[in-house]
This record gives sequence, C-alpha cells and structure tokens, in this order.
Amino acid sequence: MDLQNYSSVSEFVLHGLCTSQHLQIFFFIFFSGIYVAAVLGNLIIVVTVISEPCLHSSPMYFLLGNLSSLDIWLASFATPKMIRDFLSDRKLISFGGCMAQIFFLHFIGGAEMVLLVSMAYDRYVAICKPLRYVTMMSWQTCIKLVFVSWVIGFVHSISQIAFTVNLPYCGPNEVDSFFCDLPLVIKLACMDTYVLGILMISDSGLLSMSCFLLLFISYTIILITVQQHSANGIAKALSTCSAHIMVVALFFGPCIFIYVWPFSQFSMDKLLSVFYTIFTPLLNPLNYTMRNKEMKTSVKKLWNRHVTSH
Repeated sequence: MDLQNYSSVSEFVLHGLCTSQHLQIFFFIFFSGIYVAAVLGNLIIVVTVISEPCLHSSPMYFLLGNLSSLDIWLASFATPKMIRDFLSDRKLISFGGCMAQIFFLHFIGGAEMVLLVSMAYDRYVAICKPLRYVTMMSWQTCIKLVFVSWVIGFVHSISQIAFTVNLPYCGPNEVDSFFCDLPLVIKLACMDTYVLGILMISDSGLLSMSCFLLLFISYTIILITVQQHSANGIAKALSTCSAHIMVVALFFGPCIFIYVWPFSQFSMDKLLSVFYTIFTPLLNPLNYTMRNKEMKTSVKKLWNRHVTSH
C-alpha cells in the first residue's frame, strides 16, 4: 500500500526538543550517551538471562528478559533519529517514516504494558500461592503470556495506524515534538478529527488504565496476603516487588498523563515523552540489576567468564 496516495503531504517537519544551537550540541552528546547506556544495559540483561541456566529457567527472569528486549526497541524507534536531528537544520521525516514511528510506539508500548501485568501475576503466584508456582507458571504458561502481550500490542497498534494513515494531510505538516505521536499527528489532518481523535486516543488511554488497575490490584492483594501471614510481611513483600512497582510507576506515569489527557496544552508533554521513550528503558535495567542480588551475581559471573576466556 502506497501511504502517500492518501495524502498530499510527503513529509513532516519535527520541531525537536529545542532551537538553541548550543543546547542541541549538548543534547547530542547527552542523549547519545543515554541511548548507548540504555541499549547496552538491556542487552546485558537479555544476554545474562539467556546465558545463565538458573535464570532462563525461572519464569520471573524469562519475563524480565522479554521486557528488556522490548525496552531496546522502545529506546530505538525514535531516539537515533532524534540524536541525528540535533545536527540538522531541518528535522524532516517522511510520511511513511512518521506512520512507522506511531506503529512501533504503540506496538512496543502496548506489549510492554501487558507484559508488566504478566510479571505482576508471576509475583502474585510466587508470593500468594508458592506451592502451586511451578504448575501455574510453567514454561508453556510463560510462552503464552509473552505471546499474548505481543498480540495485544500488535492489535492495539494496527487499530491506531489503520485510521491515522487514511486521514487526509494536505496543509500544515509541522509536528511539535522530536518524533511522530498520535495526538500530535492527527491534529494536522485536513478535517475535523476531534471525535475520531477521542476514539483513537481512548484506545490507548483504556489500555493504559486497564493495565495499571490490574497491576494496582495485583500488588494490593500481594501486600494484604503477605501481611496476614507474617508480622514482617509487608517489608518482605515490598523488598521482593519493589523493582516491579518502581518500573510500573516510571512506565505508566508519563504514559497515562499523555494519553488520558491528550488534548491538554501542558509544556511538560515533550519532557514526559522524553522520559517515557528514553529514560524508562535506561532506568529499567538499573532498577532490576542494582536491586536484585541474583541478577547482579549472574552479571558478575558472566563478566568474569568473558574476561577469563580472553
């Protein structure tokens, strides 16, 4: 399908993060370092989970490895272009490239939301039903949970892009961000898109809120259940689930703000987009490796094995 058949606009102009030449040079260096660190950090988790038998046979670490894989994609769908654009006078993106960014953002974001729910379910079973953990979190169950997360992400993304790509774009083509996102792009269509925009963005808001509520309920049940069985239960449960809870807060906070109140004119929207697409993939590996003794031990073991082999 030729995307440009539906539009007289062949490219979009991205405003980027700022217009100051000095700041753009600083941002080029800063975000290049952040991007490399995010990709390497998540890649280390993926390689460690695959390499260590005690990890890839564990449902929790299998799901964590998949989360890191998604984070690599989340950090890569727009950040490399943003970094390159810091050195460009005009920040252009083709119509097809713009639609691809929207597709991958919602595909990866949707899959990651559902995967975080799966990880919460894993912690719920491990803490609240430990005797049934091996049965309930079998290898087949883990595969199904990951598969479902990818399918839901794909269906969610297709439902967004199918409408967006067919809108008529014939006039303004400037996107006030460093990448193409749904709320900003549909406003450029040469028709009244308010109702359509509400329907499309409600899809993202509904998915975000549904997953967030499921996560909130899961961790609430965990805390209540553990408290009833142990005097120091809450402290132990928070210690076990703290990394997951922090990831949920970092991931869903900006996401819900952007997609539940998408038509607000807050100046923080661009800042939240930066945090959601760049810093969250960086903080996830730091959160899981620095706060997880088993993961730190496995990373050190993998590093020592690599050093001794050379």
